[in-house]
Amino acid sequence: QVVSVVLDARPSNSEPWVFPDTCKYCGSPAVREEGEAARRCTGGLICPAQRVERLRHFVSRNAMDIDGLGEKQIAAFWEEGRIESPVDIFTLAERDALANTPLIESDGWGELSVRKLFAAIDARRTIGLERLLFALGMRHIGQENAKLIAKSYVNMDALLSAMREARVEDSDARVELENIDGIGPKVAAALIDFFAAEANLQIVKGLTRQIDIQDYIIDESDSPVSGQTLVFTGSLEITTRPEAKAQAESMGAKVAGSVSKKTDLVIAGPGAGSKLKKAQELGVRVIDEAEWLSIVSKVSR
Repeated sequence: QVVSVVLDARPSNSEPWVFPDTCKYCGSPAVREEGEAARRCTGGLICPAQRVERLRHFVSRNAMDIDGLGEKQIAAFWEEGRIESPVDIFTLAERDALANTPLIESDGWGELSVRKLFAAIDARRTIGLERLLFALGMRHIGQENAKLIAKSYVNMDALLSAMREARVEDSDARVELENIDGIGPKVAAALIDFFAAEANLQIVKGLTRQIDIQDYIIDESDSPVSGQTLVFTGSLEITTRPEAKAQAESMGAKVAGSVSKKTDLVIAGPGAGSKLKKAQELGVRVIDEAEWLSIVSKVSR
C-alpha cells in the first residue's frame, strides 16, 4: 500500500507522468472513474488488447454458454483469424465451408468434433435479452444489472432507442435509466457509452441478424394487467409507443388499436381525443402515463 510520497528520494531530473487519455491499441478514450485510480480503455469489444478475454466471456457458461467453445478454442481461433468478434462465432460454419484451410484440417479437430461445435453454436441462436446483455461484457453490467435493464426495456429495439435518447444530458430517457432501481448514474453512463460507440452498435446489429434475441418475459402472475386489453391514446412523453406496447405485452396484456366494451384499461396522454371520449362513455378505467409507468415499475422489481 502506498501511504506517502518521499520527495527527498525523487531524482532531480524527474518529469511529471501524464496518464494517457486514449488507448494505445484502439484509440478509444481511457477514462478514470470518480473514486478510482486506474484509467480504463472504453473500447470494449473493439479493442484488440481486450478482445480475446471478452470473447471468452461472451461464450462462458453464464453468458452464451456455447458447448465446446471454451478459452482454449477462442484463443486458437483468434490466433488463426477465424473469430475476431462475437458475430464471427455465428458465421463460422458458413465461412469455414469456403475457407482454404477448413477447421477439420486443423490439429485436434475431426469431422465429428467440427460438426458438434457447429451444432452447439446453432443451439444458441435463440437467447434471452438479459443473457445477451451480460454476454456483451459491458462495464458494471453483471448478471443482476443485465436482468434489471432487460426488465425495464423488454426488447433490444426499445433498449437501443432509449440509449440513443439517453445520450442527451437530463433527457427523459437518461432520467428513466438512472431511476431504475439498482442502476444509478455510474451504471447508466457505462451503458450509454457502450451503445454510443459505433463499433459496438455494429456488433450488436450484426448479432441481431444472426440470432433471435427473445424479449424479457415478466412473470404474468405478478402482473395486474395480465389477460387484460389495453389501449394507448394521445402522446406518450416518457416512453415511446413501441416501448409501451412491448411493456404491456410482456406483462401478459393485449394492446388494441380501438376502444370497445372489451377494453379493460386506457392509458391516455396529452392530445387524447375520440378514444378517450369513448372510454369515458363506456366507463372504462383511464390512467395517465405516469400511473402506467408506476405499474410497470412495480411489476419489474
